Amino acid sequence: MTKETSLTELEAADDFIRRHNGPGDEQVEEMLVAIGASSLDDLIDKAVPSAIRSDHEPLLLPPVRSEREALSYLRKMASRNEVFTSMIGMGYHGTITPGVILRNVLESPGWYTAYTPYQAEISQGRLEALLNFQQMVMDLTGFDLANASLLDEATAAAEAMAMAQRAAKSKANTFFIDEDTHPQTVSVIRTRAKSFGIEIIIGNPETDLDPSQVFAALLSYPGSSGQVRDHRKVIDALHENKALAVIATDLMALALLTPPAELGADIAIGSAQRFGVPMGYGGPHAGFFATRDAFKRTVPGRIIGVSVDSRGKRALRMALQTREQHIRREKANSNICTAQALLAIVAGFYAVYHGPDGITRIARRIHRLTRILAEGLRELGATVETCSYFDTITVRVPGQAWRIAARAREKKINIRAVDADHVGISLDETTRRVEVERIWSCFSSKALSRVSIVALDETVEPVITGDLKRESPFLTHPVFNIYHGETEMLRYLRHLREKDIALDRAMIPLGSCTMKLNATTEMIPITWKEFSHIHPFAPLEQVQGYQQLFEELEDMLCTITGFDAVSLQPNAGSQGEYAGLMAIKAYHEGRGDMERNICLIPSSAHGTNPASAAMAGMKVVVVKCDDNGNVDVDDLKERAEAHKDTLAALMVTYPSTHGVYETAIRDICAIVHDNGGQVYFDGANLNALVGIAKPAEIGADVCHMNLHKTFCIPHGGGGPGVGPIGVKAHLAPFLPDHDVVHGVNPAAGNEATLGQIAAAPWGSASILPISWAYIAMMGADGLKRATQLAILNANYLAKRLSEGYEIVYTGEGGWVAHECILDCRDFRPSCGITVEDIAKRLIDFGFHSPTMSWPVAETLMIEPTESEAKREIDRLADALLTIRQEIREVEAGEEDAENNVLHNAPHTYDLLMQPWALPYDKAKAYFPNGVDGHSKYWPPVGRIDNVAGDRNLVCTCPPLEAYMDEAAE
Repeated sequence: MTKETSLTELEAADDFIRRHNGPGDEQVEEMLVAIGASSLDDLIDKAVPSAIRSDHEPLLLPPVRSEREALSYLRKMASRNEVFTSMIGMGYHGTITPGVILRNVLESPGWYTAYTPYQAEISQGRLEALLNFQQMVMDLTGFDLANASLLDEATAAAEAMAMAQRAAKSKANTFFIDEDTHPQTVSVIRTRAKSFGIEIIIGNPETDLDPSQVFAALLSYPGSSGQVRDHRKVIDALHENKALAVIATDLMALALLTPPAELGADIAIGSAQRFGVPMGYGGPHAGFFATRDAFKRTVPGRIIGVSVDSRGKRALRMALQTREQHIRREKANSNICTAQALLAIVAGFYAVYHGPDGITRIARRIHRLTRILAEGLRELGATVETCSYFDTITVRVPGQAWRIAARAREKKINIRAVDADHVGISLDETTRRVEVERIWSCFSSKALSRVSIVALDETVEPVITGDLKRESPFLTHPVFNIYHGETEMLRYLRHLREKDIALDRAMIPLGSCTMKLNATTEMIPITWKEFSHIHPFAPLEQVQGYQQLFEELEDMLCTITGFDAVSLQPNAGSQGEYAGLMAIKAYHEGRGDMERNICLIPSSAHGTNPASAAMAGMKVVVVKCDDNGNVDVDDLKERAEAHKDTLAALMVTYPSTHGVYETAIRDICAIVHDNGGQVYFDGANLNALVGIAKPAEIGADVCHMNLHKTFCIPHGGGGPGVGPIGVKAHLAPFLPDHDVVHGVNPAAGNEATLGQIAAAPWGSASILPISWAYIAMMGADGLKRATQLAILNANYLAKRLSEGYEIVYTGEGGWVAHECILDCRDFRPSCGITVEDIAKRLIDFGFHSPTMSWPVAETLMIEPTESEAKREIDRLADALLTIRQEIREVEAGEEDAENNVLHNAPHTYDLLMQPWALPYDKAKAYFPNGVDGHSKYWPPVGRIDNVAGDRNLVCTCPPLEAYMDEAAE
C-alpha cells in the first residue's frame, strides 16, 4: 500500500527552490546523461577540485522560508522602521514617484531585468530612456554634455576631481572644497584624494581659496546649509589661473536658478534622486555628471550617443567606449564600469511625464513653501541665517538645536541638528502645509496663533532674484512636451520596452555576468514605504528594521563565504574592488609597511582590476597565464619573491576569468602570503562557489560579492549594482566607516579605517531585501543546488555546442565551471565571418548575444545560469549550431561571402516593406529554426555604425522630425 503524503511533505511542496531553478528533475537527469555524470554530486566531484570544496559541512543558514513566510518576516522587519517626515536634506529628499512610472518601470521586469546596453540593436528602448536622462541633465545644468549617470553624488564629485586633475592646465596638486558641501561628499572625495596623492583644502571659497594653488575647486550651489551664492567671481579667478570649477548642485533647484554653465563652471555634479526615486535609506540613486564638449574624451562613465544603422536609420548606442578601465587599465583614473541606469531611467521619465511646466510648478511650490516657513520663523523671533535659498534654511538657535530637533521628532519630523546652535530644515515636493505648521510649533507653543500660511503666502518676498534667477528655457525637446497624460505616457513606456530584450523575453547568456532570475517575491519589498521612504541619516532608533536586515544579511554572507566581517557600503562591484584594496592598503600601513604598494594581477583580468589597483595607489605588476588560461604559478612565484618587500596584494578571479576551476589556487594564495601580501578575490564568479566552496577557506583575505549577479539583485539595464566586501578578521578594522552616521564599522579600532566609499552609510540599502529574500528562500540546500545546476547547465551547453565549436578553455577532464568560451577565431580567416556577425545574427533568433571577445578576442563567453530550463538552453544551442551551419555555407562558397545572412544581420521589419533583393529567402532571414512569428522579437534597427557615432558624437535627444518619422513608419 502506497504511503500517503504527509502534511510536512505537502507544505514543503510550496518550493521556491524549484521555481528559481530552471531544470526540473527529469531535465536534470537528461542533461547528466548527456554529459556523462551519474548525479549532481558526481558532476561536482568531476568538475570542482576536491582541494577547494567545503563538503565536510553544509552552510549553517537559517531554515528555508517559503515565499509567503519570507514576505511575512520582511513585513515584521520593515515594521521596525519608523517612517518620519524627513526635513534633513543633505542631498536626500522626499519625492513622489508617478504611479505610471512606479508600476510600469520600477516594478516591471521588462525594465529591471535588462542588461547593460552593450548590444545596442536590442537595447534601443532603454538607450532612448537614458538619452532622455542625459538631455534632462544637460538642459537643467546648461552644459553641452552629460553622461548616463554615476553611482551617487559623492562618487560623481570624486570622479570630477580626478577628471579635473587631468584636464586642467594648472600644475597644482591641490583640490579645494567649499565648506558648505555635504559632509558625505567631502568624505568620499578625501578617500579618493588620499590614493591619488591629492591635497585637500576645505574653506570659504570667497576668503580661503587661492586660485593659483589649486587645479580645481568644488563649489556648492545651493550649499548644504541651503545658501545660494553667486560663484561667478570665484570661477573667473580659477580660470585666470588655469584651474577648473566644479559645481555641486540640485536639479530641482536649477528649475529656478541660473544654470552652472551660465555661471562659467566647467563641470556640474549632483544627484537625480528627487526626480521620482525614493530615498530608500540612501540608495540606489543616479548621480549626474555634466560638462563642456571640450572635455568629452575624459568624461567618466557612459555616454549614450546617436549614430546610424546599416541602412542609414537613426540609432542609439553607448558612445566613445567610455569605460576607460578597458582602454587605460592601470593608467585609468576611474574604475567605473556600471551606472545607476534603472534609477536614471526613472528620473528621466519623471521629467518626461511632468515636462518643463510641471517641473517648474513643483520647484516653485517647494520654494514658496520654504519662504513661508522662513518668514514664519522670523515672525516667531528665530534667526534665519540663510538669506538666499531654494528649499533649505539654517536657523540659529543658541544652545537649543538638540531640543528643537527632539521636539520635531515628537511630531514625527526629522530635521538636521547641524551643531548645538543651528538646525537645518529642508522641504520637498511631499511637504504639506500642516508639516510647516508643526515645525513652527517646535519653536513656539503659540506659533499657530501668531503666524498663518495663508497670510504669509500673500506677503513673502522673492529671495532668488537678479543674476541668480533662471531665464533660460529647459526641457524644450519634444519628448518632454508630449507625454503628460497617463494614457500617452503608458503607451510611450510600452513602446520603448518592446524595443528591448530583457529576461522576461529570452535568455541573456552573458559570460561572467550571471543573468539569473530576479524573482517577483524578492522584488516586492523594495517599494514598501518602510524601506523606501527613509532618509539615510535618520536617527538609528528609527531604523531598527534596517539594522536587523543588515545584521542578518551580513551574517548570511559571512556564512556563505567564510569571512569574518562584511561591509555593505560599496554600491557597485567596481567600488567593492576599490574598497577591498583600500582595506588591504590601510592594513599594511597600520602595521608600518608603508612601502607595500605592488599589486599582482593576471594578464586575463577584467579591466576594472588594474584600474582599481591604480585608484588605490598601487603599482600593477602583470602575471602571465599559461596556455590553458590559468595563472602561471612559476611566473607568479618569481614576481612575488622579487617584490617580497613591497608586495601588497594579488587580485585573482576564481573560478578563473576563463570559466575554469584552477587546481593550484591554494598554492597561489600561499605564495602571496609567504611573501607578505594579501589575496583579493574578485567575486565575479562567486555563482560557481556558493554552497560548494568558501573563498576565505581557499585562501582569500578579501572578496567582493556582486549582489546583482550571484544574489539576484537585478541589473536594471546597467545598474543598480551592489558590491559588498567580505574580509577576514585582521582586515575588519579597516572596512569603510561613515562620517555622518557613526558605527557603520563596529570593528573599527584605534587604526584608521579606509575611509568612506559611498555617500550612504550602507550603500544601496533599499535593494538589500532582494538578496536577503533570495538567501532566505533558498536556504543552504537550495543555494548549493543552484550552484550545481549552474555548473550542470554550463557543461551541458558546452557539450552540445562542441558539435560545432571548439571550447577554448576547460579544466581537468574537459569540464568547465559555470560558463564556457566558444572559439570563433578561425571564421574570419576562413570566410570573413566575425564574432560580431554571430552576435547580431542571434538577434534574429530572439537572443541577446553572449559576451563578445572577452576574455579572448573573437570568442563568445556563455553563462546559462541555474535559472534557465533545458528547453531554453537547447533553443540557444540550436540557434548557435544553426549559425555554425550558416558559416559553413559561406566557407563552402554556397553563400555569398559578403551578401549573406550573417553579414546582414539583424534583419529589421522595414525590409519587408521593400522589394526583396537579398540572395536568400525571407524565411531564412526572419524565421530561422522555425522562430515563432507570433512571439518573434523584431529588432527596431539594423547593425549600428559605431565608427560613425564616434566620429560625429551627438548625445542629445533628436529633433521633432525624428519622432514624426518614427511615427510614420
